[in-house]
Amino acid sequence: MTPGALLERERVLAELSSYLDEARSGHGVMVLVGGEAGIGKTTLVRRFCRDVAPASTVLIGACDALSTPRPLGPLLDMAPDLGDEFTVALGSPNRRDACFDHFLHALRSPVTSIVAVLEDVHWADDATRDLLRFIGRRIATTKALVIATYRDDEVGYGHPLRTVLGDLATAAAVRRMTLPALSSEAVAKLALGSGVDPAALHRTTHGNPFFVVEVLAAQGGGLPSTVRDAITARASRLSDRARGALEEVSVVGAAIDTPLLAALDIGSDAIEDCVARGMLESTDGGYAFRHELVRQSMYGSIPTARRRALHRRVLRVLETATPRRDDLATLAHHAAEAADVEAILRLAPAAGARAAELGAHREARAQYARTLPYLDALPPRGRAELLELYAAECSLVERPEECVRVRQELVAAWTALGDSTRLGSNLSMLATELVGQGDNQGAEIASRRAIEMLEPLGTGRALARALRVQAHLCMLDRDSVEAVSWGMRAIDVAQAAGDDAGLAAAHMTVGAALLVGDDARADTHLDASLEIAQRHGLVHTIAHVHCNRGSGAGEFHRFDVAAEALTQAIAVAEAHDLDSVRLYSLAWLGLTRMYEGRWDEAADLAHRVIDFPGVSTIARIMALVALGRLRARRGDPEANDALDEALDLALPTGTLQRIGAVRSARAEAAALAGDTAAVRDEANAAYALAERHRHPWFVGELGYWLWTTGDLDTLPPYAAAPFVLHVDGRPDEAAAAWRALGCPFEEFRAWAEVGSEAALMSALEGFVSLGARPAAARTAGRLRDLGVRGVPRGPSERTRDHPALLTPREAEILKGLASGLRNHEIAERHSVSPRTVDHQVSSVLAKLGVRSRAQAVAEAHRLGLVGRDGGPGALP
Repeated sequence: MTPGALLERERVLAELSSYLDEARSGHGVMVLVGGEAGIGKTTLVRRFCRDVAPASTVLIGACDALSTPRPLGPLLDMAPDLGDEFTVALGSPNRRDACFDHFLHALRSPVTSIVAVLEDVHWADDATRDLLRFIGRRIATTKALVIATYRDDEVGYGHPLRTVLGDLATAAAVRRMTLPALSSEAVAKLALGSGVDPAALHRTTHGNPFFVVEVLAAQGGGLPSTVRDAITARASRLSDRARGALEEVSVVGAAIDTPLLAALDIGSDAIEDCVARGMLESTDGGYAFRHELVRQSMYGSIPTARRRALHRRVLRVLETATPRRDDLATLAHHAAEAADVEAILRLAPAAGARAAELGAHREARAQYARTLPYLDALPPRGRAELLELYAAECSLVERPEECVRVRQELVAAWTALGDSTRLGSNLSMLATELVGQGDNQGAEIASRRAIEMLEPLGTGRALARALRVQAHLCMLDRDSVEAVSWGMRAIDVAQAAGDDAGLAAAHMTVGAALLVGDDARADTHLDASLEIAQRHGLVHTIAHVHCNRGSGAGEFHRFDVAAEALTQAIAVAEAHDLDSVRLYSLAWLGLTRMYEGRWDEAADLAHRVIDFPGVSTIARIMALVALGRLRARRGDPEANDALDEALDLALPTGTLQRIGAVRSARAEAAALAGDTAAVRDEANAAYALAERHRHPWFVGELGYWLWTTGDLDTLPPYAAAPFVLHVDGRPDEAAAAWRALGCPFEEFRAWAEVGSEAALMSALEGFVSLGARPAAARTAGRLRDLGVRGVPRGPSERTRDHPALLTPREAEILKGLASGLRNHEIAERHSVSPRTVDHQVSSVLAKLGVRSRAQAVAEAHRLGLVGRDGGPGALP
């Protein structure tokens, strides 16, 4: 068996073929192919494409292993095969949506089936990740098979591709495949005749095909301890000229085209030597490394001084060739690796601007960040202007602490330069960022100072923004009258200045202020904002309008409206890489789903926010409230942990919006735990604040909890109707009110207050269906106190004795997960169907309060439920 043979991939190739047949029948498919580096993803996909090429059109594009990748890199690779119209759309500014539509149109070709391959999407830029979402949600309407490969061992928590995988998890036409390692038998076949011990080879390489082949190729030196040693051993057999050529190609990237090869004066004989030694392979139009790990190994072996010199040489040649705008990211990469200060300050901002145009805001921020160590080489005004661009991108990609730091630096810079307009603008922007960090007092100071700076200068865009920010601060404090007053001034100034973006934002702020004041005029302003924003393509404002409408409706328990608006906000934010809006909307959608009784979904949404690195304080607070309430209602452990953190974050804001939400949740958690004193303390801590703002829902809930402790007899007439019905002694009507609002837990709680046997039985059935263990146990106890027979006593004794309340079968499932078994393997072991195991795994995750199998295993180890070998732990 020769090294490089494709072994143990027949089943996977057959599966891909079946997906292509499905696509050809009119039901397109996207396949996400995961596997560790070297597992053979590229080899597999290229073999498949070669096999189907006679009957299908094959398009191949790859993401770059650059420190900051090209926006839409795979589409740039495919562009020559997609026609002139596509190339024009790809090269024009602000045309990302058009590019997506053109690509989708190409996939819908009535002439031939399309196989489109996007390789290495773990390196994808934001725009390419958005493309995956866009196509994945629409692929079923095509006759195409889209294959995306990625290194699953590199996509950990916080990796942006993880969000895409989660978003596509429920798409019916999106499939997942994971390439397994080679078996010991396959490794033995590859090692046949090499003199290498196949068992030792399998142990050393863990069956990774690339590692196996590289170790076998390093003959004569025994078994290298690492694959890097194996690659180095192969490279050592090259001539000095060939090795130098290989190093230079590694600096260029994964591949090099023939014109660039000639421009760099790399000799063809040296390149052919690299091909002969198996380091490079010939491609259409040039040469490429046989595997990215080879390139990385060669690149890492180049001394720093030589590496920088090579990058400078490559940069010089590429710039001489009149680069396109979409080459800017590549040029900036070489400038940064060459430590060429002049080139970095010239190319990185241009690459950042291009990335921002395409909606790749993370890449835009990274490009601007390249300039930070060299800003002192610029004059003060140029330095400040570049920092403003960086701060704007930090804000869009949820880097709140960094954004605050830079805005504070900009305030000092514009003060020193004596530019009152830019100073005022940055003060108002600083106020916005401080709010996101929960520092409302600091935001108020910055906002007032901004207005003081800008008002003497007359009307203008900067003043319109400052007035709108002040309105926003008043709205957050639930001072609707003041908010509307400031907001209407912002509308007038924006109109006078011809500032469409400012006008849309001002209408949005006024609408939000009226919404939280429960004023029917809110929709007029929100709709006006949306119309202006859509007319001018202001996607940030569009997302914010939906977010404000959704969170405002949620605060007033209009959860049907909230869910629709928040879903729209998330869709816009995801399509345009607006993390701050996306995360806040996800947090509120999680809270909405919690109230609607969709608890598994609520937990998943809350964790998506909490697990995001650097998430803003306000988004984290609302996600923690959702998770804390959910855990308390389920009787899950660590409910107090979530609510304690939420309180720590909410108190510094000083706002009813955050403090009221957290205190209400904590009062409920205390009630479910039977701690009457804590219920009283939590409700009293925010009731006066809620009364001062006459907020019907916060007054209603906090007052209700005080009524349950005997500290309040009546509620103000403006309090929310369901709570008034509770306090007035009409729980049956309260139950009907909660049912109309779509809040099942609250409805069942009201039935429990009715107290009759029938009402308590209804409440018990409802609580059990939700998985609300504490409320169900209390209700069952009341029924038994009434002498009702046959009331379920809840979990069995063995389940009650388990620290996580797992049933015996669920405990066995957890042991299987800890042993690394897959669902079908667990099913075979217990003689049940895989679907049954799927349900049991979901139940285990819910009871442990986690989102994934890996988290469940980690939590099981933490609680001592399993041993390190997957066996029983120290606890029962």
